[in-house]
Amino acid sequence: MELKGVKDAFDHVTKKQKMCSSKCHEAVEQIGQEIEQALIKLQSADASTSCSDHKVIIADLKTKLKEIAQRAQLESSQKELNGPLSKYPKQLEKSFNPDISKAYRNVDFNSHTVNQIIASHLYREGLFEVGDCFANEAGEHEATALKSPFIEMYHIQQAMKSHNLEPALKWASANREILKQNGSDLELKLHRLQYVEILQNQGRDDALKYARTFLSPFASSHMAEIQKLMACLLWAGKLDSSPYSDLLAPINWEKLGEEFTRQFCNLLGQSFESPLSVSVAAGVQGIPTLLKLMNVMTSKKQEWQSMKQLPVPIELDKEFQFHTIFVCPVTRDQATEENPPMLMSCGHVLCKQSIIKLSKSSTKTFKCPYCPAEIEATLCKRLHF
Repeated sequence: MELKGVKDAFDHVTKKQKMCSSKCHEAVEQIGQEIEQALIKLQSADASTSCSDHKVIIADLKTKLKEIAQRAQLESSQKELNGPLSKYPKQLEKSFNPDISKAYRNVDFNSHTVNQIIASHLYREGLFEVGDCFANEAGEHEATALKSPFIEMYHIQQAMKSHNLEPALKWASANREILKQNGSDLELKLHRLQYVEILQNQGRDDALKYARTFLSPFASSHMAEIQKLMACLLWAGKLDSSPYSDLLAPINWEKLGEEFTRQFCNLLGQSFESPLSVSVAAGVQGIPTLLKLMNVMTSKKQEWQSMKQLPVPIELDKEFQFHTIFVCPVTRDQATEENPPMLMSCGHVLCKQSIIKLSKSSTKTFKCPYCPAEIEATLCKRLHF
């Protein structure tokens, strides 16, 4: 979606608004100064000053106020703003379709699965009361089974945000064997950060004692890391100016928090990202393409509702690509065991059935759909993802 036009229109409105506001403020300030000066003159006048003199001061003030804040000038400034401001909503409507319901398809969803996803998202975000309310009203009482583990995860996350690693260390110790099987070194990372905290706040002796107790079991498999941490003892009290100052970076806490959440969800059999959040984010990226498609297919609305496969590709960022699948660029069919992806001699890939059709059942050479190369079907090799 082209946003340059919207940005230019917004910048134009902002510029006019600032100019109008500046002129108004300037006029108000000058009016205030003239009134104050007039009041000083009136207050400093002797009791013997005649009423006519007071009238002269007031008349002079009135004349100056008219010169400062001429109505025509203020109205002109406001009109300069009103023009671009009235056009801006039209620019937004032109660039953004306000009615996204056109992209909706009557697809049958498993309401039980959807409710489970919503309840899981609420518990994952720490909205436990809202999650309970939703589960009860939706009749999804099984969904509350996720509440207890997510409560534990939430409390550990909150403790880590307060630089309290004790709950996380306790959890990692209790799940040590499973974490090892998954190839995770989360427990070592937690102890490393705790060691650095002790070295910074309690001194060399306490840090050394902690290292002997909790870091030594990792020496056989992480010797280089342990040696680096031991070298930090030489910089006690001035670690921030040492070659190991990166250990104090706040980003370490953020990364460790993400790693903990990832491993906790992995042990629960849950994805690291909330499925609901990912679905919404992916939908936001796909909606512009779907809306354009619907504008083209206005006269074929019924066909759109009955389609089993989209006629155009929906480009999504890599963060939304979870499966290593191949879709044939010719037939738009997803590769299967019976119709696997085949690598041609030119380097392009098609599904087996497409190659068979293009080569007339493997009896002739054919031209690659994407380059001038002549391909011999018998030389194509199957790819395994």
